[in-house]
Amino acid sequence: MKFKKRLFYAILILLILFVADIFISTGYFRSIENNFKGEILKTIKISGAEDITINRKDSFAIVSATARNKFPNTAQEIGGLYFIDLKSNNFKPIHLTKDFTKPFAPHGISMFQKDSTITIAAINHTVKGEFIEIFNLVDKKLTHQKTLQNDKIFSPNDIVLLDENRFYFTNDHKYKEGLGRLAEDYLGLSISNVVYFNGEKYSEVADGIAYANGINMETKRNLIFVASPRKFLIKVYQKNKDNSLSFIEDLDCKTGVDNIEFDENNHLWIGAHPNLLHFAAYAKGKEKYSPSEIIKIDYKGKEDYRIEQIYIEDGKSMSGSTVAATFGNLIFTGNVMDNKLLILKRTLK
Repeated sequence: MKFKKRLFYAILILLILFVADIFISTGYFRSIENNFKGEILKTIKISGAEDITINRKDSFAIVSATARNKFPNTAQEIGGLYFIDLKSNNFKPIHLTKDFTKPFAPHGISMFQKDSTITIAAINHTVKGEFIEIFNLVDKKLTHQKTLQNDKIFSPNDIVLLDENRFYFTNDHKYKEGLGRLAEDYLGLSISNVVYFNGEKYSEVADGIAYANGINMETKRNLIFVASPRKFLIKVYQKNKDNSLSFIEDLDCKTGVDNIEFDENNHLWIGAHPNLLHFAAYAKGKEKYSPSEIIKIDYKGKEDYRIEQIYIEDGKSMSGSTVAATFGNLIFTGNVMDNKLLILKRTLK
């Protein structure tokens, strides 16, 4: 009888510790105090502007957006890519894919420029499957080139182009549904991956990641950065000559990091979710707001980096931040399913 009691209490304690770990590891107890040294310069009405990337050479931004909180799911497939001219001050978005006839719910995007040719890749989630769409952009006109589908494009989240044909992308889950997916989300199982495409074949180049999310490359040092929001980490890899990846280290960001962009000084700028459980409740419609955060990382090398919080708020200005793309002292920040994106203006020292 005493043994059964001890066993019961041992199991109970383990269960309590297990539940406590979920709450602690997802930032549930973190307090949010609004803080930003600057102002909201402009609000742009685009629903679910999940990813934003900027072309500094020609001064424009591309926004990937879709109304992810719309049901049935097919209603989410009327998304688009938008062009924002940064040479003017009105920042009026131009819908580039309004004539794209396929179901289109874009997620992560990447842009590569060679001379005057600009290639744009977009993750596309549809009811019928997961795809990667490749476009060419010329004079604010987007032309669809091809659709890629493969078993390894399983649960794609973000993508980074190496050139017109080659890229890396992340799969944020190993399981599509059921207990496996639930375990990935709440237990933080490190079983998602990064895949490389050489123009012909797909190959896994990194695994053991908890919810592989944003991905980007710093070309100067051939470094690949991958966001793992479930573990609050940015994972750093060396890109090798054969395009395999060698793990370097984890950067502890203490927030649910999402998409990764670079500024002109190769600092990482990341939109993030400081409270993952709160965000999950918001995504299900159980909470009205979800906090937003932006961090900046100055990565000099292994064990030599500095993380700076740039912006944090309770979600009333914009909920569920996912990306922060900079242009001078402006920050373009988007989200998963809010009905607007923000242009922030920093007060520079």
